[in-house]
Amino acid sequence: MFMSISTTGSAESPATDLGFLLHKHPGKVQRFTTSHGEAHVFYPVAGDEACTAALLLDIDPIALVRKGRGNGKGRGGSPDFALSQYVNDRPYAASSLLAVALRTVFRSAMKGDCALRPELPGQLRPLRIELPAVPANGAGEGGGPAMVARLFEPLGWRVEASAIPLDEDFPEWGESRYVRVALASDAVRLADALQQLYVLLPVLDGAKHYWVAPDEVDKLLAAGEGWLAAHPERALIARRYLSRRWSLTRAAMERLELARLAEADDREVEEIDNAVDDRPEDEDTGTTGSTTTTTTTESTETADTADTPAPRQPSLAEQRRTAILAALHDSGAARVADLGCGQGELIGELMKDARFTEILGVDVSARALQAANRKLRLARLPERQAARVTLAQGALTYTDARLKGYDAAVLCEVIEHLDLPRLPALEYAVFGAARPRAVVVTTPNVEYNVRWESLPAGRARHADHRFEWSRAEFEAWAGKVATAYGYTVELRPVGPEDPEVGPPTQLALFRAGTSTPGTGTTTTPEGGETR
Repeated sequence: MFMSISTTGSAESPATDLGFLLHKHPGKVQRFTTSHGEAHVFYPVAGDEACTAALLLDIDPIALVRKGRGNGKGRGGSPDFALSQYVNDRPYAASSLLAVALRTVFRSAMKGDCALRPELPGQLRPLRIELPAVPANGAGEGGGPAMVARLFEPLGWRVEASAIPLDEDFPEWGESRYVRVALASDAVRLADALQQLYVLLPVLDGAKHYWVAPDEVDKLLAAGEGWLAAHPERALIARRYLSRRWSLTRAAMERLELARLAEADDREVEEIDNAVDDRPEDEDTGTTGSTTTTTTTESTETADTADTPAPRQPSLAEQRRTAILAALHDSGAARVADLGCGQGELIGELMKDARFTEILGVDVSARALQAANRKLRLARLPERQAARVTLAQGALTYTDARLKGYDAAVLCEVIEHLDLPRLPALEYAVFGAARPRAVVVTTPNVEYNVRWESLPAGRARHADHRFEWSRAEFEAWAGKVATAYGYTVELRPVGPEDPEVGPPTQLALFRAGTSTPGTGTTTTPEGGETR
């Protein structure tokens, strides 16, 4: 296997700086032992204006068989398979074995480390990478030069790829599965280029020549950090890199989608993948439910009834779900989207009601969706029942075609988790782009916080709340949204209503009106109207 990396420079910025980045001296030929053979690094060209580093990997296929599983006796002892262990393309074509050698020989360069010249790794430089023979298998997914372009062009590379004929003397035999590849870029970090090769060489081959364990997902995401989540072929890359192991591919795609959404929101992954709360529902004073605090009088029960336990009062979370179900019933909805579904508590209640024929749960947190899938036991439900429910990962601040066509959407304790400057994006994505016939929104009433004995003054109910609104602030927001998007809105209390500070939770039921956006009307439970 052979690969070359070339760059250009000048007297002020010599091309031989490539040697510092690769941690390999241009004046030496160096040999390294890898798990699959001997690797040699040398420089055919080394000057101020041009420098080329070459990696030659000498594979011994017989040694591979001796160290491998089965010693050629795999697949039921098939002689064809046994022969393929000794007669193959591994010594010649750049495949997953070359990717392993890259990680072994250029480990520091891939990390972007350079202690002697710490300013170099972050610099963009012209690079040209040449691979004389790369297997590009299709397996129903398209192969050859077209696949090379699909994988590398979105990353900014200019791709030169040509199929190698089976035999140049007999062109009528057609093309082989091998491609001659040259990649060029005017400005790229060497570490990024090496990481991309480490991932995409096994993807082109479509096979890994070693056991694919669960830790390969971590390797894929580490090497793909900063570019893979936004790659248009990320699903193809994950599937082929992980040897089409479905469970590993699904795990990788969930984490990639989370990384993409976090990058789009300019937040850390940990900030948005925090929807799983380990506390029991009735211990929470925030979004997942809370135990209401009420003032009671002295008991006047007689001795005969004093030992009778009082019936358990429903938690605020339960009262909230009851109020949402009532609002959905009033709207006549059958197809409901639970936006910011968390661990699926509301979905579980919707599933109990046959009038809800289709239920979509959307959350940005992969952990929350996994917890919802377990809690709802979707895999164990009868096929017809499970078909009613779909769980999907997505960010509510971006338009999403999957949200269109639903009768109603629910935002249960969601809006307060957004920074206020991001709220208009959610408003447009839900009310403007998806535009269900009804939208149910619940959010805490900050005025009621003084009634929580365990909540310090001035503290929000949940550490992730970006704001909490008073009744007047929520009413003003609901009226503004209704007017902007052509809805009417009814405000309802949720939980015990305190005469001084109101209810602990406030609910708004938006209904799409016949009016055009900009002429919506806000209605209160008392029947009054405000424009």
